[in-house]
Amino acid sequence: MSFPPSASGAMKAVRGKLHFPVVMVCAIAFISLLYAERTSIRLSSNPFFKIKSCSKPEAITKNKNRNATEDKLRDSILDDRDKLRDPILDDRFAFDPEECSVENGEWVFNRSIKPLYSDRSCPYLDRQVSCVKNGRPDSGYRYWQWQIEDCTLPRFDPEVTLKKLRGKRLLFVGDSLQRGQWQSLVCMVESIIPKNQKSIQRGRSHTVFRAKEYNATIEFYWAPFLVESNSDEHIIGNPRERILKVDSVAKHAKYWTGVDILAFNTYVWWMSGYTIKSYWGSFPNGEEGYEELEAPVAYRMALKTWANWVDLNINPNKTRVFFTTMSPTHMRSADWENPDGIKCFNETKPYMKKGFWGTGSDKRVMRVVSEVIRKMKVPVSVLNVTQMSNHRVDAHTKVYTETGGNLLTDEQKADVLHNSDCIHWCLPGVPDAWNQIFMAHL
Repeated sequence: MSFPPSASGAMKAVRGKLHFPVVMVCAIAFISLLYAERTSIRLSSNPFFKIKSCSKPEAITKNKNRNATEDKLRDSILDDRDKLRDPILDDRFAFDPEECSVENGEWVFNRSIKPLYSDRSCPYLDRQVSCVKNGRPDSGYRYWQWQIEDCTLPRFDPEVTLKKLRGKRLLFVGDSLQRGQWQSLVCMVESIIPKNQKSIQRGRSHTVFRAKEYNATIEFYWAPFLVESNSDEHIIGNPRERILKVDSVAKHAKYWTGVDILAFNTYVWWMSGYTIKSYWGSFPNGEEGYEELEAPVAYRMALKTWANWVDLNINPNKTRVFFTTMSPTHMRSADWENPDGIKCFNETKPYMKKGFWGTGSDKRVMRVVSEVIRKMKVPVSVLNVTQMSNHRVDAHTKVYTETGGNLLTDEQKADVLHNSDCIHWCLPGVPDAWNQIFMAHL
């Protein structure tokens, strides 16, 4: 998949006392490299280049086993100690969206951080994601930070964010996962705005939060498939009864014009496990002329329709376009080596295995996103949140949520196998990290 490449790592100093011949070899190699760089117009197409550190002599590694044991012990008690890098010794680059690979990193526990809001302090959260208010007993999931391997991610600053959005409209478009990201961003900034300087206008499909002092809006538009469907306004619970018009976004797109920053997403509604009833063109019998397509095939058709609209209607000098990759689900605990688990219900910590990719993230869909966006004329910035979110088996709403507009009863909560929501995220939570990355792009 061709998302923005990682920045090359900076040269790291070799610790310890090196033998004289090794030092001489390293010095000569380094001087030769500098000379070659001066005599060449361009050493590499990458703005940074890698220099491998010289190997440590065996004598320097005599304490290696002891250090490895200490490292394992330290990692095993992440819930009591931070693993944050010392800012003085941190040799990562400043964040650059063109160079930094946000999917390469780790979740670091930091009890000292205080979330910018809670589900009790922010009045704009839905009950669906208000886990603590709904009775979730643990709180550790709120204190994990995403730390990129090769770059330093700027800390989220509500005032800086509102200044970036001054005089602008920001519109999130998509499903309930995208609505969660919208709610997250609103709650991350609203506390610094005086009560008489903020308002919200809720509609069936379109909701607008307004920061009056900044003449800015943070908006959400409901379009779970991006293209039109018979389940847009009145949700059809049975996915086998949903029908998509995969060649049209016209009904939705009239809300997307005149916006300064557009952030799109669509994924989870496609992953029902059934074929997608899809129709296109002019059928005399309308929706009855559908064909049943495999999800990746229908998804590609729909995403091409969206891409064509963007290319034809968006002026990149006036509007920035973002696409958030799929938010993973965690339905199968065996994915993260917990065969006795019940979906995500018992999880209280991220699954730390590097590169973990669960069955709740369809790589075929990820490939479609990459291929379609690569061919677009209008630049689209991809917010690749899938890999980082795959690790967060602990952060879903589980049974501390609502269904059908009502909070789960005690009896429903007891049936964790059938009622644990391992799709949506508690707030505060993982979508806050998505918005930290999103605002760093701006």
